[in-house]
Amino acid sequence: MPITLDEALAVTRTGDLWIFRGSSVADRAIRVSTNAPVNHVGMTVALEDLPALMWHAELGRSLPDLWSGDRHRGVQLHDAREAVTVWARRYGQRAWLRQLDPDVTREMEDALLRTIARLDGTPFPSTTRMATRWLTGRVPVRRRRSDAALETAYCAEVVASTYQAMGLLPAHQHPNSYDPGSFWSGDDLVLTAPSRLAGEVEVTVPGTG
Repeated sequence: MPITLDEALAVTRTGDLWIFRGSSVADRAIRVSTNAPVNHVGMTVALEDLPALMWHAELGRSLPDLWSGDRHRGVQLHDAREAVTVWARRYGQRAWLRQLDPDVTREMEDALLRTIARLDGTPFPSTTRMATRWLTGRVPVRRRRSDAALETAYCAEVVASTYQAMGLLPAHQHPNSYDPGSFWSGDDLVLTAPSRLAGEVEVTVPGTG
């Protein structure tokens, strides 16, 4: 049963996932290049009394990055309400929320903040480079690169890197082997016990549909 954006923001906690599916040429290109049923994923950052934020990577720069204070493409930290509204109204995306259980620990929050400081502002790759990185993440290669040295990062890679830093995903898996669909409930994503993700709940946004 769908919930409203207000309801979603009232219950979301750090580590929850926001998943999007659109119908634009770029959206379809991302799904085709990554073989995923959805084209974007972001993560909630909800610290103390701050409003819910979204940690993700995107092509646009329509919202200010709350970490750096400027507008740029690539890896960004946005006000979650504004981000979901832009993705729904301007980009024509359907949105879903997947909640993480149990709540993250203080150590996980510290790891999250270190990851934001390290990756914020990383540029978004071209569609071709994104597809190549996704493919090479699944094919064994001799040359390895640390995600700390990435020149570009796409949305699923950012969420995977952050989940790994927080101890929610196994550290041995390359972050570039994940695509947006990896975080959809139909995939076989396995989190480190006792953490688990609930199923998707569609989020309705005023002014859409």
